[in-house]
Amino acid sequence: MEGLFQPMHLLVIFFIALLIFGPKKLPELGKGIGEGFRSLKEGMKDKPVETTNTAASTSAPTTPKKTPGRNSSPSPPANRPRSS
Repeated sequence: MEGLFQPMHLLVIFFIALLIFGPKKLPELGKGIGEGFRSLKEGMKDKPVETTNTAASTSAPTTPKKTPGRNSSPSPPANRPRSS
């Protein structure tokens, strides 16, 4: 056995898909799958590549400055009842 999908296997899969979806729906299904793969490929291409810089990683980590009187997580006011 040379490969997972040999030509005979692909013909059987195509014939089963033709029986299930019919000749009118098969081109639409193929078009949808192709567009999905294309958008996935473009999404992978647009993703920025993160590089690690050894000089930057050895420096001291920076912490964001907090403003006094503000919490990082919002909470409801104490004098109002919570609504469900």
